[in-house]
Amino acid sequence: MSIASKAQALLFDVNRPGNMIRDLWDKLGGLPGGGALFTGLIGQAAPYTGTIKARVLELREGYARVGMDDRRGVRNHLRSVHAIALVNLAELTGNVALAYSLPDDARFIVAGLQIDYLKKARGPLVAHSRCPVPATSESRNYDVPVTIEDASGEVVARATLNTLVGPKRRD
Repeated sequence: MSIASKAQALLFDVNRPGNMIRDLWDKLGGLPGGGALFTGLIGQAAPYTGTIKARVLELREGYARVGMDDRRGVRNHLRSVHAIALVNLAELTGNVALAYSLPDDARFIVAGLQIDYLKKARGPLVAHSRCPVPATSESRNYDVPVTIEDASGEVVARATLNTLVGPKRRD
């Protein structure tokens, strides 16, 4: 089994010991092509997320920065980035920020999402999330904010993921 296949299998197991997102990023993020490999593995674990072909650019406790190119596959009939592609980008960004920041014995699921579209999104986009850092795996809801900016730095969308964090299931 290849390293990528092993990593993909581990990503699917949300109840495995440790924090796989943090472990993978810490191993791959600083390597040439490591960010692309990391993002590709996320896309394998969550195939719909992979359709936008975003790239995790930076990831640390309480923060993620993710880029996405404007290309035909994410555009709408108005020649701007489709609203659902923006939601997908926001969810990926908030999810990796929170997942990296979780205690080793915690898991999460998005329970709701709210997004405001402020202007047409065109050109390369960058999403940022400065998220809460849960101290424990105690069951609790967290609001995870995400801002999406265009190449000029103008905010095109703001989202909030309502995310439920709780303990991993013990088998």
